[in-house]
Amino acid sequence: MNIKITGTGSYIPSQVTANSSFSKHEFLNADGSPFKHANEVIIQKFKAITGIEQRRYVNDQYTTSDIAFFAAEKAIEDAKIDKETIDYIIVAHNFGDIKKGTIQSDMVPSIASRVKHSLKIKNPRCVGYDVLFGCPGWIEGVVQAHAFIKAGIAKRCLVIGAETLSRVVDDHDRDSMIYSDGAGATIIEATEEEGGIKSHLSATHAHDEAYYLFNGCSYNKDADQDTKYIKMYGRKIYEFAVTHVPKAMKECLDKSGYGIDDMKKVFIHQANEKMDEAILQRFYKLYDKTIPEGIMPMTIQELGNSSVATIPTLFDSVKKGMVKNQEVHKGDVVIFASVGAGMNINALVYKI
Repeated sequence: MNIKITGTGSYIPSQVTANSSFSKHEFLNADGSPFKHANEVIIQKFKAITGIEQRRYVNDQYTTSDIAFFAAEKAIEDAKIDKETIDYIIVAHNFGDIKKGTIQSDMVPSIASRVKHSLKIKNPRCVGYDVLFGCPGWIEGVVQAHAFIKAGIAKRCLVIGAETLSRVVDDHDRDSMIYSDGAGATIIEATEEEGGIKSHLSATHAHDEAYYLFNGCSYNKDADQDTKYIKMYGRKIYEFAVTHVPKAMKECLDKSGYGIDDMKKVFIHQANEKMDEAILQRFYKLYDKTIPEGIMPMTIQELGNSSVATIPTLFDSVKKGMVKNQEVHKGDVVIFASVGAGMNINALVYKI
């Protein structure tokens, strides 16, 4: 028995927001003081570091559970399964449902329960729950689905990563330009087909690193200081990621029985183009190897950082030929890796 991804689906919001949309924002430092540079310079430097040229935001009427449902429908259709045969619905997110114009996060009922309701699944043995694991949440959901199936508790799981970060950003924080919205879904199930999940690794670094990403007040001191937004210590996250993620990827790959030359694609969380490139460089350096051309697909330039949704939407897009000069084939060995709030990291080696 092998445990494979048998269906994928994603929801990419239609609302495109280019970097130029931020030209009239009042960006401030953490202490509320204005930046010395003009917005055009801030935006230019931002693009040089992150690679982001535009991002996607959901339309006003949608929430995280809505777009999770949209992606789930596509994954179920792609897998050609009866939705009533799903044993678990695992939804990775970080902020729940936040309606446009509100400041509260709504997580009761769980996003997974809402998705099950929208899918109109009647089977009460289909269990839904949420995973809060930072940006690596979708991979962690896949790890849990793998464990359920391997233990005989389940045969088929729906794992979703969905987020609407546009609802939790501080317009006065230049880091707000990084974040975006999106949802990706996968069907994970036991199959006699060759391939599947070969190894995985997860870790939480919380002694000194727990609050590298956190909820904080607006940099505009005249704004309501009780309203919280997503905040981060970017330099610390960068240093953490390039130090720990390559080592985790190597440990996971070594455990799989495959070698670095077997890798056909590396799917890294689309957090920051320069950071992802540095992670890849250090990963290959651990094997004294040069990076093969085109091995790391990237969509952050057009889609931004949608947290838990970046890897499943990227994988779905590459699998379905929607990323230029990128494709995967049956039998290819790939690795997924992510880093995010917690600070959490994980990696997973998979044979298509």
